[in-house]
Amino acid sequence: MSRIFKSNNPMLNDKAIAKAKVETLEKARTGGSFDEATEYMTVSGAVNKTILLVGIMLVAAVFSFMSPASIYMPVGVLGGAAVYMFTSFKPHFAPTLAPLYAILEGLFVGTVSAIYAAQFEGILFQAVSLTICTLLTMLLVYKSGLIQVTDKFRMGVSMAVGAIMLVYLISWVGHFVGFEIPFIHESGTIGIGITVVVIGVAALNLLLDFDNFEKGERNQLAKHYEWLFGMGLLFTLIWLYVEFLRLLSKLQSD
Repeated sequence: MSRIFKSNNPMLNDKAIAKAKVETLEKARTGGSFDEATEYMTVSGAVNKTILLVGIMLVAAVFSFMSPASIYMPVGVLGGAAVYMFTSFKPHFAPTLAPLYAILEGLFVGTVSAIYAAQFEGILFQAVSLTICTLLTMLLVYKSGLIQVTDKFRMGVSMAVGAIMLVYLISWVGHFVGFEIPFIHESGTIGIGITVVVIGVAALNLLLDFDNFEKGERNQLAKHYEWLFGMGLLFTLIWLYVEFLRLLSKLQSD
């Protein structure tokens, strides 16, 4: 996603989850009473938090779409990136910062949507439909076990996500200093192919998000991780949506 310059969440690898479990158990030992039903995260809780964050993001997106302003783009990108990374390293702030992250991302999404909608009729509906279909398809793939989220798979996808974000960051900087990375913004065959590959990586990243939900519950992480993992899934969904906008615009421009 050439506008969201964030690496894959560094808190969501197996070692970090194991560390978070130890911290949660330590809290249970030192904090007196510790009600498992209310203090440990669950898959359903993470799903509910994600739905709430999507709703907040959509409200902010509608606002920025109806009242577009150039300032919303940098505020959404840079502010969202800062909040996301800070929360990754300080997850106990997630209940407070996750809604702020959703608002910032909504400003970004609404502005980007307004730009594409002004140029291509019907593109927003198509991008939303493709994003939802991809989400449901990858959920089915995950639940069926067709693709197993192993340590090697997680590492491979995380490295690919990080590499893509780095390339997009360089491209963004290049836009201001006078150079461009070839092909990634072009509507030719290579440019379209690159976007398709990026969409594939983003779709695979959904599997990591789903797996984080289940691992969080299985390892009995603290309740605030529901918000953190919800932020991760929201990031992936926005990334997919923007990449579908890019793909559809390239196809219509070709």
